[in-house]
Amino acid sequence: MGFYVNVSKEQTTEKFYTETPLMGHEVLSLSGFKDKDRTMAWRVNRILRPLSWVVDEDSDVEFVDTTTFEGVEIYRNTLTFILALACRKTVGGDIVVRYSMRSGYYCELENKEVTEEDVDLMFSEMKRLVSLSLPIQMATLPLDKARRISIRQGNSDRANLMRWVGTDPITMYRCAGIYGYFGGPLAATTGRVLAFDLNYCAPGFLLRFPSITDPDELPPMDVIPKLMDVFREYSNWLNVLGLSTMDSLHERVAMGKSIDLILISEAFHSEALLRIANEIMERKDVRLVCLAGPSSSGKTTTSKRLAIQLQLRGKHPIALALDDYYLERKFTPRDENGNYDFEVLEALDVSLINEHLNALLAGEEVQIPKYDFVTGSRKPGKRIKLTADDILIIEGIHGLNDRLTEDISPSQKYKVFISPLTGTNLDSYNRIGTTDTRLFRRIVRDYRTRGHNPENTLRMWPSVIKGSHKHIFPYEAGADTLFNSSLVYEIPVLKGYAEPLLRAIPESSEEYGEAQRLLSVLSFAPVIPSENVPNLSILREFIGGSCFDD
Repeated sequence: MGFYVNVSKEQTTEKFYTETPLMGHEVLSLSGFKDKDRTMAWRVNRILRPLSWVVDEDSDVEFVDTTTFEGVEIYRNTLTFILALACRKTVGGDIVVRYSMRSGYYCELENKEVTEEDVDLMFSEMKRLVSLSLPIQMATLPLDKARRISIRQGNSDRANLMRWVGTDPITMYRCAGIYGYFGGPLAATTGRVLAFDLNYCAPGFLLRFPSITDPDELPPMDVIPKLMDVFREYSNWLNVLGLSTMDSLHERVAMGKSIDLILISEAFHSEALLRIANEIMERKDVRLVCLAGPSSSGKTTTSKRLAIQLQLRGKHPIALALDDYYLERKFTPRDENGNYDFEVLEALDVSLINEHLNALLAGEEVQIPKYDFVTGSRKPGKRIKLTADDILIIEGIHGLNDRLTEDISPSQKYKVFISPLTGTNLDSYNRIGTTDTRLFRRIVRDYRTRGHNPENTLRMWPSVIKGSHKHIFPYEAGADTLFNSSLVYEIPVLKGYAEPLLRAIPESSEEYGEAQRLLSVLSFAPVIPSENVPNLSILREFIGGSCFDD
C-alpha cells in the first residue's frame, strides 16, 4: 500500500505518492526545493531528522537548510566531527571545543599543546575528508554499548554523561570508523560542509564556519584580546569549582554541592563587578557608564549591582534603562516580514534619549518614561536629577551606540559590553551555546513579565539574533571592558522553568521542532532548585524574585 509525502516549502506544498519507503535525500532530489546544496536535514512530522531517515507512511516534511538555526547547528556539529576525525588521523588524541566566538569555535587539543604545523595538518586532512564526501551514518545503540564505544575512543566524559542522562538506546553518528555523539542529526556526508577554515590561535585554534546571517561566506576572523582574557578567567573559575563538563556538574549536584556552586559563582560575578567599579573610579572624568549587550544578557541587574559597587566608593549612581525609551508600539519599525523589529536603533526614541542625557549631565531634573511591554505604551515615570559628582549608568542593547550619546565627550564615558560569553560544555565536542543560554533566559522572562508564550518568543528569536549580529556585536570590540554574565549553575535552574513551557508547545505549532531541540539540550542538565539563588543574582532577572525589581 502506498502513502503520501507532503513537502512544505515557503508558502506552498508539494505532494508525492509513493509505494516504496523513501529517505530524505531521495525526497529532496524529487522535490523542487531550491536550496538542495544547503540542506542539512529534514523535519518529519515536525521532528528534526537526518536525511538518512526513512518515511514509510503519510508524512508532512520540511527541509532544513543553513538559513535556519537548526541547519546552522547541524553544519557546525558536522564540521566539529570532521575536525575530530582529522585530529585523530594527523596529530593523535582528541579536540576539546572550549568556547564560541562570532567567527567560530575556539578549540584546543585534549592532552597536548597545539602548534601551527598541527593546525595545518588538521586543516589539510579536513579538506581531504570533505572532498571524499564520506557517508555519516546514524547508529542507534544500547546505552551500555554506546558507553563502551565512548570509553574505547577515549571519551570518558561522554560515557559518564550518557550514564547521567540515562537515555536508552543512544543515537550516535559514525564516519570512517569513529563514533560521535551529538544532541541532534548531522549532515548526510562530509561533503555537505564546504565553507570552513582552521586558524592557529595560541594556545589553541579557531574552527571557522558561516553564520546564519550569511550562510555562504565565512565571517572575518575577529579574535578580540579582551574576549580571550574572559575565556582564560572563566577557565580559572572552572578550575576553582572543579568543573570541566556537564558530567562533573551532575556529580557535584548528586553530592549535594549545589549551594557551593551557586555561592562561588555569584562571588565571581561580584569580583568582576568590583574590578569594573575600580577602573571607573580611576578615570576621574567619567560621568556616564554605558552598558550594552544582546537580549537577555542580564544588563538590568548588572547595572544595578555595579551601581552598588560605585556607592561603596562614595558615588551616587543612577541607573537608567533604555528599554523604557521604546517608541509606542504603533510607531515601532517593522522588518522585511512585517513583524515589529525591536532590535533596530530606530525602535528607540533616540532624540528623547539624547535630550534627557544632556539635561541630566547638565544638572537638570527630568521625568523619565516607563515602558509597558504588555501594552506597548509609555507612561510617565519617576523624576531624577544628578549632582556634579554623580555617575549616570545607562543600559540597553544599543547602549554602546554613539548616536545615543553623541554630545558627550568620549573621556566622560566608560563602556561595558555584557553577555553570557561562555556556555556549558556537555562533553569535549558539545556545548550549550551562549545563544541558547540567552534563549532559555528569554523564554522564562518573556512568559513571566511580558505576556509572551514560548511560541511567540521562539518565533521572534531569529530576528533577535540577526539584529544582534548587525546592531550590537559590532560594538563589542570598542568596549572598555567585557562582563561575562554566565553562571555555571544557571541551565540546571532554568531547566525547571523552561522545560514545562517548551513541553506545552503542541505538535501542530511551527515552533514544535525548535522546542524539541531545546528540550534535548536541557535533557543533558541536572536540576538545581531555585530557592537558593540569591535575590541579587542576574538569574533572578529572568526567573523572578530579584531585589532590584521595581
